[in-house]
Amino acid sequence: MVKRVIKYLVVAVLVAFVSIQIVPYGRTASNPPVVNEPEWDIKATRDLAVRACFDCHSNETHYPWYSRVEPVSWWTQNHVEEGRDDLNFSEWSWEYDDVDEIAESVMEGEMPPNYYKLIPGDRNLSERERENLIRGLISTFNYSDKARQADDH
Repeated sequence: MVKRVIKYLVVAVLVAFVSIQIVPYGRTASNPPVVNEPEWDIKATRDLAVRACFDCHSNETHYPWYSRVEPVSWWTQNHVEEGRDDLNFSEWSWEYDDVDEIAESVMEGEMPPNYYKLIPGDRNLSERERENLIRGLISTFNYSDKARQADDH
């Protein structure tokens, strides 16, 4: 009796998994064109941001193979859309409420999120690289903010 219930349960889970593959949300994810980026202080800052931030905060998202499988694709696409809505380095604008919060969120360990760090790959920064990214973000936004203010006058 128990074996029969387990067998039906396994079949039901497999049918559900195959069925949800029909829903295209996430599998058809794309990257819109890059419109504008911040004036990075140095190339190394951009390189670190690309590794640690761009998958969720740019129009240059790298979608790994498993992000094309439901329900992972749903979660991935939703996460990327929220990340781009909060901050998009590819559609950079000084309309962001608090530019200082970008470096601060990296300093406080909020970004990248802990689950993102669990995914293997070169996106995981060493402590030294993280510190360099923080310094670079602060430098980038201070330099760009001064240049923007000078252009306004």
